[in-house]
Amino acid sequence: MVRRPVAWVVAVVLFAEALGVAALNWFLGIVVDRQDMSLAGLDPDVMATSSKIGGVVFGLYFALCGLVALLVALRDRAPAGLGRVLLISAAVVHALLGAAGWGLVGPSGFVLMVVVLALIVLLLMTYDRQEPPAAAHPKDTGPHGTGSGSGSEGPAPLSGPPAPTTP
Repeated sequence: MVRRPVAWVVAVVLFAEALGVAALNWFLGIVVDRQDMSLAGLDPDVMATSSKIGGVVFGLYFALCGLVALLVALRDRAPAGLGRVLLISAAVVHALLGAAGWGLVGPSGFVLMVVVLALIVLLLMTYDRQEPPAAAHPKDTGPHGTGSGSGSEGPAPLSGPPAPTTP
């Protein structure tokens, strides 16, 4: 199966991205602080602090998304509830970053973001269905496929009545 390796790869990529985003924003905060210049009258200390805080917040966000992917890989179960919402939001963030990356960084930044987006979507899509519907609940069927008559088979299959026979 491809599900668990994809979940492991997504977890590693999101943890690396969390570290990278936090380090980049921290570095940019240091650069702004050392330049001691204002941008449109903004205080340089406020810009440096907000860059560092933003880096920590986005780093924690990507680390949390990586933790969800790690739990999916360890448990081999689909993400549910808040974890699924986090992974979907991470996919949306990577789509937006890819669109912005094309203009700011070039095709290489776009391709990188689209690859991460594809991995997250692949993780979400491979865990959509745990097992095939036919193998989910094997039934003891009678001669006409109507079941054994015990009433515990669940809903009737979506097929018409048996064909009439001539006497």
